[in-house]
Amino acid sequence: MQTYYYVLASRRFLLQEEPIEEVLKERTRHYHEQEKEIDFWLVPQPAFLETPEFAEIKANCPQPAAAIISTNPQFITWLKLRLEYVVTGEFSAPSETISDPLASLATVS
Repeated sequence: MQTYYYVLASRRFLLQEEPIEEVLKERTRHYHEQEKEIDFWLVPQPAFLETPEFAEIKANCPQPAAAIISTNPQFITWLKLRLEYVVTGEFSAPSETISDPLASLATVS
């Protein structure tokens, strides 16, 4: 079982109001330079929010939501400090309620 850390906010906030695309591109470039494997993912409408243990968090987050999920807790802490208006947390997966930590409920259009 792996621990995943996340920042969660409304999709509008993460993708339109914040320059998150630029942040993730820079992080990706840095990882490639360091020959480090990517350990973060942008997940629109994360499926883990549908589990009973996340009901309260989902209820308090404007929908549709988006999350940046990582196995690196320091990266998530850095994002929290940079973005400010996000929720952070962690979960372990695969588990009984979360089979795929990166699953999304977003439909492809």
